[in-house]
Amino acid sequence: MGNAKRQILLNALKVFDLGLMVACFLGAVFIVLRQTQTGLSFEEVLSMRIKLGNFILFAGLMFVWHVIFSMFGLYGSRRFAGRFRDIVDYGKACTVGAVFLLLAAAVFRIRLVTNLFVVVFWLATIVCTAGSRLLLRSALERVRIHGRNLRFMLVVGTNRRAIEFAHRLMRKPELGYRVLGFVDQEWHGLQQIEETGLPLVSDFESLPTYLRQTVVDEVVLTLPMRSLHEHGAAITAICEEQGITIRVLNNLFDLKRPRPRTEELVGATLMTHDAGMAEGWPVIVKRIVDVMVSSVALIILSPVLVISAIFIKLTSPGPIFFTQPRLGLNKRRFNIFKFRTMVPDAEKRIRELEHLNEVSGPVFKIKHDPRITPIGSFLRKTSIDELPQLFNVLKGDMSLVGPRPLPIRDCEGFDKDWQRRRFSVRPGITCLWQINGRSSIPFEKWMQLDLEYIDMWSLRLDFEILLRTIPAVLKGSGAA
Repeated sequence: MGNAKRQILLNALKVFDLGLMVACFLGAVFIVLRQTQTGLSFEEVLSMRIKLGNFILFAGLMFVWHVIFSMFGLYGSRRFAGRFRDIVDYGKACTVGAVFLLLAAAVFRIRLVTNLFVVVFWLATIVCTAGSRLLLRSALERVRIHGRNLRFMLVVGTNRRAIEFAHRLMRKPELGYRVLGFVDQEWHGLQQIEETGLPLVSDFESLPTYLRQTVVDEVVLTLPMRSLHEHGAAITAICEEQGITIRVLNNLFDLKRPRPRTEELVGATLMTHDAGMAEGWPVIVKRIVDVMVSSVALIILSPVLVISAIFIKLTSPGPIFFTQPRLGLNKRRFNIFKFRTMVPDAEKRIRELEHLNEVSGPVFKIKHDPRITPIGSFLRKTSIDELPQLFNVLKGDMSLVGPRPLPIRDCEGFDKDWQRRRFSVRPGITCLWQINGRSSIPFEKWMQLDLEYIDMWSLRLDFEILLRTIPAVLKGSGAA
């Protein structure tokens, strides 16, 4: 598709989006007014007077709506984004737009924009914009399958990654890509491309001539960095000269869990691979939930905290709280807060009790620990001793959900590097280990559950763990 034609269609799409927003806004007005004024028809809604100030505010909303959609990349190429990604991205943009509308209503005192209005407007915009995009996507995919709006691609390299990429691309004709073939020099694995049915169209030396004489829209580099860096640099320079799009297969180092994203830092473009939780709006929401829930929980549970503190002070000599250095995000040290459940010199007595340890690995736990005070046993059984960690959550040292923070002594006993990946996220008060048996789970399984949480993390998973923690605590399963 030519640039001019694409620009015309893109502008038409922007106008269409604004039109949908206006229609959803009017629909929300109609529904809300029908709820508050009997017998109001849609014609009467359209004939209502509009003040100049309201018109300016609405024009501002349209401008902000366009900016939000642009910020979320909804007017860039969506060829590689799947249907689910489209729905999620449009859902995010419409949510931010609805929040902005709510804030504007509060600042400028717009009586029409009630909570009901915002909910109706928000739902309508998500359904209409996401639905229209899915229809547009389906239409474009049909066009591409029938040989229109195509992009012709060359794959530079014939290694395993290159062949797998070509296979995957060929299995999705709806993306509109046609792989012309491979580019490489003679080597012992060259015959592997036969399974793709694609030809070797050129070697490195004759590639400039091939590019001058052939329709090529994009070139994908899959060359190993160390041995063929010079060839890769030369090919990118040739493509740049001829105005051909260059793509680099992201997993250059064969990472097991590649989650790449590009970022700009001090004027340089970097390819980032997140080994923990990828940064973005879900992580921000997770932090907001941490602060809100921990604040509310501290207020509601304050009587429990006060009563526990009194009983600890009355039944055992020593401080009310137990503080201990722990390792948090990326091994940052912080002091964890807990109600003291042991005698004051408990830490000094670990050596003499190590032969009684009932847990595998470097962790030290005894089910009937002689250092635990009578009130401490109850606090541990009910997990009340963990409640002061809500202050750690407020400070940002911990999260509500995440791998449990271990004492430095235990962390120094790790004998495998993969166990240390648990430090790539903030530690939490509860986790998968907490709801799957707690102290009764072997150390190796515990570490695997932590990595499973990191790899599968989502806001939904956090909420599921929080909900399942309550019955686990009430049962006292695996508590020690």
